[in-house]
Amino acid sequence: MIPGESFEGLLRELAPQVLGALVRRYDQFDACEDAVQEALLAATVQWPTDGVPDSPRAWLTTVATRTLIDHWRNDHARRRRETTAARDPSRNPVATGDDTLVLLFLCCHPALSEPSQLALTLRAVGGLSTAQIAAAFLVPEATMAQRIGRAKTRTREAGARFELPDDQTGRLGVVLHVLYLIFNEGYTSTSGPDLTRVGLTVEAIRLTRLLHRLQPADGEIAGLLALMLLTDARRAARTDDDGSIVALDHQDRTRWDAAAIAEGQALLARTLGAGPIGPYQVQAAIAALHDEAPTAADTDWPQILALYDVLVQIAPGPVVTLSRAVALARVHGPTVGLAALGTLEGDQRLANSHRLDAVRAHLLEQAGLPDAAHAAYLRAARTTASLPEQRYLTRRAAQLRARS
Repeated sequence: MIPGESFEGLLRELAPQVLGALVRRYDQFDACEDAVQEALLAATVQWPTDGVPDSPRAWLTTVATRTLIDHWRNDHARRRRETTAARDPSRNPVATGDDTLVLLFLCCHPALSEPSQLALTLRAVGGLSTAQIAAAFLVPEATMAQRIGRAKTRTREAGARFELPDDQTGRLGVVLHVLYLIFNEGYTSTSGPDLTRVGLTVEAIRLTRLLHRLQPADGEIAGLLALMLLTDARRAARTDDDGSIVALDHQDRTRWDAAAIAEGQALLARTLGAGPIGPYQVQAAIAALHDEAPTAADTDWPQILALYDVLVQIAPGPVVTLSRAVALARVHGPTVGLAALGTLEGDQRLANSHRLDAVRAHLLEQAGLPDAAHAAYLRAARTTASLPEQRYLTRRAAQLRARS
């Protein structure tokens, strides 16, 4: 038996490889994706008690292939297709290559809307559940399930081919957004008992490195990779020994990963000024300013605020507004930050998120309004599905009440 996180990470790593092998052989993405999901379910039931097979990828591929064949068995035309594929040894689904990058671009097929591209890629390549994807998009789970189903159908109807497109530029923006969301879900999980899901952050960084090697001159790919490295460098200091969240200002900065910070800074130095600036480069520059400060008090908040002003212009959105409000409060005081939050009241994109109340509570506390901050902390704690965040927010509310 292997630890839960290692077990989950192994399945997440293998899932896109197995799916890629089946799609390469059978060409039917939607049916293959369903079969792989059933194989993963079988693995979660059998492997903890029977042990992980000597070749887990071959095991998953065999189970998924059998499931696929069973689903096709009553359809005569598909049975002929199965027989033809089985006779062609060049299309062996237990190939040793990793088709994850090909799968990534397939999920971002231009026939799909951008939300569908994102959702499908997070499911097939990122290994996220429908509930986790819904949380990332701030929509109900049922809505996301329908979106993923329609995306798979549309991919099949569009005749998508399992190969890297000749012109990757048109899909690159969506691919980068997908990797960004996968990383964020790993760095701060939207649900469950752990703050982070290391396997997701590792996979997002790995895939972004692949893209960077494929297109080394692209500034936004380099910017995204830098952002991931500069952010993930703080992971070890984000929780204490019992798993409780440690706020950025109170983290032990000696625990930050100096090598990751250096790599991220070098990427950013080569990128900035070399071409058009994009949102990932700006966010990476903000992360670099945090990482470069030897103490929290040394953080260059005026420069961070200036970068958020740029980000608001090139990539406006509620999360950017929230982050800018924090920077505003650091530079001009909490009252100014709270006024900026007022622009988000009634924004439906935050209806299912705890973030607005969490930031509001923090700024209300700074403004010397403990009762209002206490109520906002508790509202945020009730909204989030992340147990570490629930505990952190509840503890902050209790500390306020104890001091009053």
